[in-house]
Amino acid sequence: MKFIGIIPARYASTRFPGKPLADMKGKYMIQRVYEQACKVLDRVCVATDDERIFNAVQSFGGQVVMTSDRHRSGTDRCFEAYTNLGGGEEVVINIQGDEPFIKPEQIESLIACFDSPQTQIATLVRPFEATEGYEALANPNSPKVVMNERHEALYFSRSIIPYLRGVEPEQWLSRHVYYKHIGMYGYRADVLGEITRLPQSSLELAESLEQLRWLQNGYTVKVGITTQETIGIDTPADLQKAISLLP
Repeated sequence: MKFIGIIPARYASTRFPGKPLADMKGKYMIQRVYEQACKVLDRVCVATDDERIFNAVQSFGGQVVMTSDRHRSGTDRCFEAYTNLGGGEEVVINIQGDEPFIKPEQIESLIACFDSPQTQIATLVRPFEATEGYEALANPNSPKVVMNERHEALYFSRSIIPYLRGVEPEQWLSRHVYYKHIGMYGYRADVLGEITRLPQSSLELAESLEQLRWLQNGYTVKVGITTQETIGIDTPADLQKAISLLP
């Protein structure tokens, strides 16, 4: 089975314009993501709508393709890029362009989900640690996931799921394993084409979580589990913290 990694990268960002081109000790942020993905995948491509990002990726020898500036999500951008590249791979891995510390093992965990021919879409989760505390669990910017015994997602929510009846919230992490969603996806190529044509669903609009559109329309989302945290960069302050972690 052939896999391709596609990294959607936009220049426009409310909190951090030009984020993919941020300097991280002599390398663009997008370059560090690209290099991490290349440790696992034979083919990696950046999908962008901005010539500055396009030229930057070419400058470090990366593969890049221009896409429309009208896409509403990275999923849509991935599909256009995959189509423009010829569509030769069976599975597309959607890698976030603002996570330069993504681990090769995490990509491998996502790839392993497709060992089952029934897998349509896959994503990653990480168990919350009890030491993280209730505040981390309650953070609406860290979506939670519940899954069935086959490791298929039942629901994603910005709220805490499940609710532990009769247990003080401060004790929830010590009484139940909660899973944090990590926003990296894999899609079978035919399924990727289908889900980009779906209209927004009521659950997606309620929670502002794109993956709920897929569940509401009957698609299954296989869940891979990692114990490693990713470090997303949303603001210039996040960038400075991330740079301090580099050797």
